[in-house]
Amino acid sequence: MTAVAHILSVLLGFSSGIVVSGAVFAFITVVGVVPRLAQKTRTTQHVKFYESAISAGGVFGALTGLVNIRLPLGWALAIPFGLANGIFFGTLAMSLAEVLNVIPILTRRGRIQHGMFYLVLAIAIGKMIGALLYFLLPGFYDSGNM
Repeated sequence: MTAVAHILSVLLGFSSGIVVSGAVFAFITVVGVVPRLAQKTRTTQHVKFYESAISAGGVFGALTGLVNIRLPLGWALAIPFGLANGIFFGTLAMSLAEVLNVIPILTRRGRIQHGMFYLVLAIAIGKMIGALLYFLLPGFYDSGNM
């Protein structure tokens, strides 16, 4: 490749990353994850911290995709990072479900009167088990075990 092709490739990749990250952060803003999380946890005074943490997580995630980062403590740091990642995606999914009123529609159509806690808990545990199988047993989904 020529130098011009390299420069264009870098510019295209950088601008694509900016567009995608802008769309993700716009989606998070529209869904209302941060204000809803602060409201539910009664920590509205920490909204700026939540926003900064989400932005820093996005930047850190993008950097780990670009550079092969080796953590010095390996599994000791992978567990808290994985937990934080799971908490983030869980709150994002629940905020989206709440915004779309999925749970009230599900309870009305399914005639669920009691036990909503157990339904949400079952969904969360199923997601956790699926993620553990995917990450702890490499090739589990590829080998036809499902």
